[in-house]
Amino acid sequence: MAGLEGIDQPRGQGRATAARWTPAVEDERALKALDLFGDPTEAEVPLPSLPESAATARRLAQVVLLRHWGLTPKLTEDAVLLVSELVGNAVRHTGARVFGLRMHRRRGRIRVEVRDPSRGLPCLMPVQDLDVSGRGLFLVDTLADRWGVDLLPLGKTTWFEMRAP
Repeated sequence: MAGLEGIDQPRGQGRATAARWTPAVEDERALKALDLFGDPTEAEVPLPSLPESAATARRLAQVVLLRHWGLTPKLTEDAVLLVSELVGNAVRHTGARVFGLRMHRRRGRIRVEVRDPSRGLPCLMPVQDLDVSGRGLFLVDTLADRWGVDLLPLGKTTWFEMRAP
C-alpha cells in the first residue's frame, strides 16, 4: 500500500536510506498516520493486514494517547505495546485482508479494540523463559486491567482496557 511507505520513510528515499529515528521524526510519522488513515477515536480505522500495519497502528495509538488524551509516557508505552500485540495477532492468525482499529476513552479508562473477520478465538498460552514467540496475549494479560473478545456475526473484536487517570 503506497500510503504506508510515506510513513516509514522520508519522501523520495528508499528503504536502504530511511531517516534515523528521533522523537521528532516519530511524532511527525504519527501525525502523518493520523492524516492518512483517520482518527481511531472518531471511527474504526481500517488497516491492511500487513506486518507494516503494526507500526501504523502503534503510531495512531501514540498520537491519540499522548497528544489527544494527554496520558503519561509510561501508560502510553504500555498501551502502544499492547496495540502492537493485538494487531500482530490479527495479521498473523486471522487470514484477514483488512482489520479495524478503534480507541475509546471513558471515565478513568481507555479501551482499544482490534476487529477482524475471523471467529477464531485467541488463546492465552503458558509462557516459558526461552520462548521466542507466543507472548502477545501474555503481555496483554499482564499489562492490561481487563481484556477479552467479543464475537460478532462476521468476526470478532479483541480488546483491552487500562486505567487512565
